[in-house]
Amino acid sequence: MSIPASHIDLLEGPIIWHVATIGPDGEPHSSPVWAGIDDDGNPIISMLKRRQKVKNLVADPAIAMSAYEFDGENYRHLELRGTATIEDDPDHSLIHEMAQKYLGVDRYAHAQPNEERVTISVTVEHSNTMG
Repeated sequence: MSIPASHIDLLEGPIIWHVATIGPDGEPHSSPVWAGIDDDGNPIISMLKRRQKVKNLVADPAIAMSAYEFDGENYRHLELRGTATIEDDPDHSLIHEMAQKYLGVDRYAHAQPNEERVTISVTVEHSNTMG
């Protein structure tokens, strides 16, 4: 399933997304993240490999993410649900790309060379929009 054209710009712009995964106790785990879109139209997220979100996705690749935009007059919402694929990002290329998009800088200042990063790619299976 593709992301509705009417709302794909939410992934293209610097909108904060909330990502939900299933924790080891079966409870939902939600946190804000930066997100983008890859060349195949899939949402992508950079994460530290040691984070709970990544551990949750290794155990169960089910993922949901949503963003909400208010421009002072209109509301728009996009919810995506699907399956996550995890790939190593040894050169931290995605977090630097996200820093450019969200902060307007070439490199993410808090990236540490010894930190292991991964790229999460989401295969969208369901979407819901408002606005």
